[in-house]
Amino acid sequence: MNKQQRLLRRKLLCIAAPLLLLAVAFYGIAYGSVSLSLQEVWTVFTASGPPAHEKIVMNLRVPRVLVGMLTGACLAAAGALLQGVMKNPLADPGIIGVSAGGGLAAIMAMIVFPQLSYLLPALAFLGALITSVVIYGLAWNKGASPLKIILAGVAINALLGALTNGLMVTYSDRVQAVLPWLAGGLSGRSWHHLQFMAPYAITGLALSVLAIKPANLLLLGDDAAKLLGQKVEVQRLLLILLSSLLAGAAVSVAGLVGFVGLVVPHAIRLLAGEDYRFLLPLSIVGGAALVVLADTIARSWFDPIELPVGILLAGLGAPFFLFLLKKRGIV
Repeated sequence: MNKQQRLLRRKLLCIAAPLLLLAVAFYGIAYGSVSLSLQEVWTVFTASGPPAHEKIVMNLRVPRVLVGMLTGACLAAAGALLQGVMKNPLADPGIIGVSAGGGLAAIMAMIVFPQLSYLLPALAFLGALITSVVIYGLAWNKGASPLKIILAGVAINALLGALTNGLMVTYSDRVQAVLPWLAGGLSGRSWHHLQFMAPYAITGLALSVLAIKPANLLLLGDDAAKLLGQKVEVQRLLLILLSSLLAGAAVSVAGLVGFVGLVVPHAIRLLAGEDYRFLLPLSIVGGAALVVLADTIARSWFDPIELPVGILLAGLGAPFFLFLLKKRGIV
């Protein structure tokens, strides 16, 4: 593919991605155990619809769709940044322990200190942040190479998983309330959840725009970036901390939703290339669309039960990821 064809494809993707997100958002608002037509949804937004429809749309579906968008956007942005920092398309907040750190802090807030549940996003971010700092510290030896960070992250991820399981065994009488969260899902998410998640998520996504230039420079390699006057280690640490904020914001509300941060940036990279000016925004939009679509399918296609979106994404994600790897020639 020549340069002109690549640019055309990127422009088409930049037009198609927001339209896809709008279509998926409407699908999430209109469909469920009670399906609504386009006209019925429109009448709700113009304040002339029946009270029952208004309750379904405005109290249940709109906040859930918005939470799903922010969750997917944060996970995809975190994955895209980590893959650039690690120079590894398999890097993901879940793999190097960032999500596990946020998850452990969130579980402690829910079952050990329930009086602190209102601080869930802040605590999840704090857990992810501490985990990132510990991983970076363990990997540091006159610098922290991507390989060392991944190896340290895998070890910390296993340790945090053991601590989480131990915590659940110790507080087995309270674990029932945590199980849906561990599976990853958006059931019951409301304006309240959106309100306390949004400041963290929006701040992280806004800061990710500033990360485009350093992420592109890190792709050149440490030596080349240093020759261009970049403080490689500082930038790598800051990008990992930003990924922690994004992952913590998503984990605090949606639980341990996997696959999004791993495959969405990888798929966008296959379509749009490595340039973060396109990769990061498209990953954000693609992640948002994927989570909303998967959540709508999970709650509407398996009626009368509601399947947690994390389970659906895990079930669909592995085969799709293998397909991408096969197409790229990695396996």
